[in-house]
Amino acid sequence: MNTVNIFADSRVKIGRIEPALFGAFVEHLGRCVYTGIYEPGHPAADEDGFRTDVLRLVKGLNIPLVRYPGGNFVSGYNWLDGIGPKADRPTRLDLAWKTTESNQFGLDEFVKWCAKAQTSPMMAVNLGTGTPQDAASLVEYCNHPGGSYYSDLRKANGAADPYGIKTWCLGNEMDGPWQICGMSAQDYADKALAAAKMMRYVDPSIKLVACGSSGMEMPSFPEWDRAVLDTLYEEVDYISMHRYYWQEGGSDADFFASYRDMNEFIQMIKAASDYIRAKHRSKKVMPISFDEWNVWYQNQQGRADWSTEPHILEDNYSLKDALVFAGMMNTLINNCDRVKIACLAQLVNVIAPIFTEKSGGSFKQSTYYPFQFMANHAKGNAVSHIIVCEAMDAKQGAVNSVSSSISFDEGSGELAVFLVNYNDAAAALTMELRGFGDLKPLESAEMSGKLDARNSFEAPDAVAPYACGAPVVKGQNVSAELAPLSYTMFRFGGKK
Repeated sequence: MNTVNIFADSRVKIGRIEPALFGAFVEHLGRCVYTGIYEPGHPAADEDGFRTDVLRLVKGLNIPLVRYPGGNFVSGYNWLDGIGPKADRPTRLDLAWKTTESNQFGLDEFVKWCAKAQTSPMMAVNLGTGTPQDAASLVEYCNHPGGSYYSDLRKANGAADPYGIKTWCLGNEMDGPWQICGMSAQDYADKALAAAKMMRYVDPSIKLVACGSSGMEMPSFPEWDRAVLDTLYEEVDYISMHRYYWQEGGSDADFFASYRDMNEFIQMIKAASDYIRAKHRSKKVMPISFDEWNVWYQNQQGRADWSTEPHILEDNYSLKDALVFAGMMNTLINNCDRVKIACLAQLVNVIAPIFTEKSGGSFKQSTYYPFQFMANHAKGNAVSHIIVCEAMDAKQGAVNSVSSSISFDEGSGELAVFLVNYNDAAAALTMELRGFGDLKPLESAEMSGKLDARNSFEAPDAVAPYACGAPVVKGQNVSAELAPLSYTMFRFGGKK
């Protein structure tokens, strides 16, 4: 049997885990909105056309904010098309995904849906075909109390009180050649700077996210980030990152090691940001908004051919995918000193933890559960720790065969340990957990089984967590067994 040894001390903290680390993303893409969160006429639809079965599942994820409306979609989107009487809204071609957009769901519906889902909006502005004036007008519509054209238009559309949206993305992936009106780093920085100034003239309290590189493979990386931050460093509050993983050839170990690759990307963005901080002699440390991440089989995405509600990007996740996904979540927690926002892309149907059938039911994908466990139980501070375990040989090099993160909430005294065993053999786990008080096991949950098992309408619980044996606690020493190819969460009550 393999061995895994972990040492942690409550006094050695990585940083505070912000609730926004467990955000999500809704884009007008495929069936994320239509027949996903919004389907008037569905048996479970409420008076606003929102699917209540989906609302229930979303609430279970404890999501604090949702990024909207894109994504690639936003770079060609006129937000004015999605407000006002629905009968008067235009039908448009969405050039980003080659679909037809009815605009029956727009900004006002999204804000109302967020309230029902017990979450908050994170808005993206169009810096592709849109202008800085368009962005400022959108902030006015959303956040100005009244007495101006756009704030009074909001009132006329039924929202007397301002929406008070605090976090705004300055475009999306503007370095991408696939992006509508993508541009050079300096052109983007100049346009984003103008938009940032105008948006803050309307509401000085808002927080702004600048577009970072779309990926490490981009020819412009990391020069894009350097150039953008050189112009925007003191004008924005976050730099964005996007990263997706999928298995396309290669070994399982290469796929499992995605969590290491994700960590390296974060370190590179930190380095680029810190260089500009030093250059500008700034006192500000730039936080990261990792506002798109997931397992996404991009080689299978397809295009929609101008249809509405197309079945595209509908990955059906396996247990293997969930194990990779959980490792990525561990990486986010272990970098919470800099990663302050993260948005799982996406929320429903499109590469999502929730899947629906038009006029029918819904089920939880395998990735739903690691997200649910961490979003609900990774509280307080992430704890730095040492882990010694067997390595796996991957294209990323020698990578730990166990991914781990630890959180400790001093207020409640709750300690949570999240572990992914990528080895096909069981492992004897020992942990020395110093300074956490008198540890008492509260919950032990595990996911394991056949790597290719997947949930479906016919078998919605083929991949699901189950209670496993409680760890043995002797003072500050804890021992347990990790199942082969498994995800495990241990929760303990400790000092208060």
